[in-house]
Amino acid sequence: MWKLLFLFSTIPIVASLAARWWFGLRVLTQYGGRPCKCDLARWNPPAAEGEVIQREEQSAYEFGRQLRLKALEEWKEVDPKGAASRASSKRFGMAVPPLSAIVATMAVVVAKIPLFGAVSCALAATSLAAVLGILSLAPELAAINRLVRKFRESRCFPRSDDEEAAIRCATAHAWKESLPPVIAMFQR
Repeated sequence: MWKLLFLFSTIPIVASLAARWWFGLRVLTQYGGRPCKCDLARWNPPAAEGEVIQREEQSAYEFGRQLRLKALEEWKEVDPKGAASRASSKRFGMAVPPLSAIVATMAVVVAKIPLFGAVSCALAATSLAAVLGILSLAPELAAINRLVRKFRESRCFPRSDDEEAAIRCATAHAWKESLPPVIAMFQR
């Protein structure tokens, strides 16, 4: 039974790591270093964030991060329940894997389950957090796409290549942040 739980828990974790790399880290590596120029009069950085872009020229990585943060702020205003649900799934991913590992360790100490069973239980909780992180990603990507439409109309970036790089980086940041930190630390 523990081997089966271990196997079925490993598959979603490996798949989510592959998706995070393909849609997130790979794109950030490819487009993130690109220097981009933006019209600051049209660029409206997020008010809640302490960091405000002061320079017209930044990397696509930074413009993408700011674009994602602005989309999240706008999403909180438009659909507070959806944004809260996404935040809850991220908190779940931060809390449940470490807590399940602690509980599994305690179960091993009192000799209720074998060591392999504890590892399987902790892995199952981590797998569940990874699946919830990926499944709750679609509304965040939709919020980014809504803001991207507005940005394309306002023509914040004089060059379309800069705009495309910033948009790709914004989406890649969402994929990068989708997994629980326990899993994400394996991909740096």
